[in-house]
Amino acid sequence: MNKQTDKGLHPRNLHNGRYDFPVLIKQDPCLKAYVSENIYGDLSIDFSNPEAVLSLNAALLSYFYDVKKWSIPKNYLCPPIPGRADYIHYMADLLAESNGGVVPKEVKVLDVGVGANCIYPIIGSSIYGWEFVGSDVDDISIKSAKSIVQNNETLNGKIEIQKQENPDNIFTGIIAKKDCFAFTLCNPPFHTSEEEASRGSQRKNRNLTKQKTKNSSLNFGGQANELWCPGGEVAFIRKMITQSVVHRNKVLWFSTLVSKKENLKSIYKALKLVNPQEVKTIEMKQGQKVTRIVAWSFIEKKRASEWFKKHANL
Repeated sequence: MNKQTDKGLHPRNLHNGRYDFPVLIKQDPCLKAYVSENIYGDLSIDFSNPEAVLSLNAALLSYFYDVKKWSIPKNYLCPPIPGRADYIHYMADLLAESNGGVVPKEVKVLDVGVGANCIYPIIGSSIYGWEFVGSDVDDISIKSAKSIVQNNETLNGKIEIQKQENPDNIFTGIIAKKDCFAFTLCNPPFHTSEEEASRGSQRKNRNLTKQKTKNSSLNFGGQANELWCPGGEVAFIRKMITQSVVHRNKVLWFSTLVSKKENLKSIYKALKLVNPQEVKTIEMKQGQKVTRIVAWSFIEKKRASEWFKKHANL
């Protein structure tokens, strides 16, 4: 079920293959200003130009996900859509394993750190019809995500955006007594400081300047809460693991992206302390970039199908 394509993306990912720029330009004419031939004679954009990437994302969301009005505030994270879609598809596979091999439809998902772009809820609700709650600590991100939902009829009623009032909390304050989520997802801040995040961005831009002819899966922009936190990725995920215990019966699968392979050892150690019933590590690849999902559940595998019947209205 988790077989990847030759390009590395999940087989159900709508973004396998090259971008069809003539089609995308027809969908969103604003993209045309950023498209030109590269040295190989192929149409492409300058992936080191944030405005070009933003325009490409708007066209992709319009064409593939029927989201016609999408924008983000200046200098906020502009994510690579193919990689974000992979996370959604692999979690769909994980849910299917507990549902007779069928991806469930009537489920609710929590996106921790939804960001100004609201990408995960857009993809998940558009492809699978899932309902989402997106949480964030940043007021501008909350306002932007709400605006995206309100301005697109296809998203109305499927996505709820909530402010996390206590930045020390991840789940408490968002997961209510009545809530039951099939899974949570998160793209945690992975740098340990603003200085480290700045060095990382500079390094990415240098690499892109050398490889402008190739498509890239890199992010552009990003505010402090999106890119770094004290202790970086490991500290954030360890906190998430510790706090997940409190809500162990309200979530079938907790999950997070892990960008650095060397962080897995510390994350597994933290998971061992809370004694989940099951832990899964799913590797994802897009071009030369490799990342992974770590998911854990406190629900026994044999009880998972019962959980769906009780909480997902299947």
